[in-house]
Amino acid sequence: MKPKTKLVQTANGTNYLVPFVLITTLFFLWGFAHSILDVLNKHFQDALSISKTHSALIQAVVYGGYFLMAMPAGEIIRRYGYRTGVITGLILYGIGALLFIPGEQIMSFPFFLFSLFVIGCGLTCLETAANPYVTVLGEKESAERRINLAQSFNGLGWICGPLVGGLFIFTTNKEESSVAIPYAIIGTLVLLAAILFSRIRLPEIKTEEPVTAAQTATKRSLWSHGNFVFGLIALFFYVAAQTGINSFFINYVTEQTTISAREAALWLSFVGMGLFMAGRMTGSWVMGFVRSERLLASVAIGGILSMIIVIAGLGKISIGAFFFCFLCESIMFPTIFALAIRGVGEHTKRASSYLIMSIVGGAVAPLIMGYIADTVNTATGFIVPLICFAIITVFALYLQKH
Repeated sequence: MKPKTKLVQTANGTNYLVPFVLITTLFFLWGFAHSILDVLNKHFQDALSISKTHSALIQAVVYGGYFLMAMPAGEIIRRYGYRTGVITGLILYGIGALLFIPGEQIMSFPFFLFSLFVIGCGLTCLETAANPYVTVLGEKESAERRINLAQSFNGLGWICGPLVGGLFIFTTNKEESSVAIPYAIIGTLVLLAAILFSRIRLPEIKTEEPVTAAQTATKRSLWSHGNFVFGLIALFFYVAAQTGINSFFINYVTEQTTISAREAALWLSFVGMGLFMAGRMTGSWVMGFVRSERLLASVAIGGILSMIIVIAGLGKISIGAFFFCFLCESIMFPTIFALAIRGVGEHTKRASSYLIMSIVGGAVAPLIMGYIADTVNTATGFIVPLICFAIITVFALYLQKH
């Protein structure tokens, strides 16, 4: 049993509730941006007559943006602070979203990919700034709880993405469907948020760790922290698993049942992402009593079991396993992130940049799964997230031993 700590207050009494609330709103914005991709994946397969492997480039360009932009984003934050990183991310996100308006007229897949790449660069800045910032807005012992609570609103964005995308894109009348409308709305909101953040101040917080006598002569390298190095690997595979599962959920459900893509998108929104959000909120509370490493190991094993059932192709039973997997996935990203930067001290901002780079895993898994789906079948492709969950389990067990 862990001792209780205050969530957004430091030991000396400093309260960070206001900056915590402001930054938490950003988690919703990138949750929406990621989850609507799963609707686009199926939409472009039908509208542009492309293969599953080809449509997986949607995820590849967004998550590729994370890999290319993470270090520049980290440099912006180190030089100019968290607020500048947030504003830069919001502006890029807004511009990329508004590019969908001319994109719908052109109906060029490469143009859509370029728009999504710009969005991905914006999301990189947001995540590089917001994730580590949330972990330091209070006592370090409550970092995992704090980031899981903030990520709960990311889960709300994951609910709204498939819902809005399904309603606007998967319509019964093709003439009424529009890929531009949801992006025009979110793009406008994001640019308004950029204006808001440009007019407020966020406290810059220096992360300091007590220095031992042995460390006074030589500073400890970031790469000497085993939890960071292994966490970097685990985060790569987690994002690969999550993105692959979400990308082909609609394909899997429409192939295993008789329901339409529109209905499958609503299932993904309300049931899958609803459980995802509920899991994060519950996980934040549970971590007040159970060590985060132990909880991470349990849910990773749950992910392995659910993927075995999905691969078996058991119809509704396998779809039920999908929903259980969404519940298991819920706490993984924020928990791995917080555990990876635990104890890195002054390296926190640089560590965050590397961790955000690892999100490129989301570009890899959909391509591999799309190829397997095109050459074998969709169900077999889910062996990729199964392997990813196994690696996360090993990471959690490693932390328990160390």
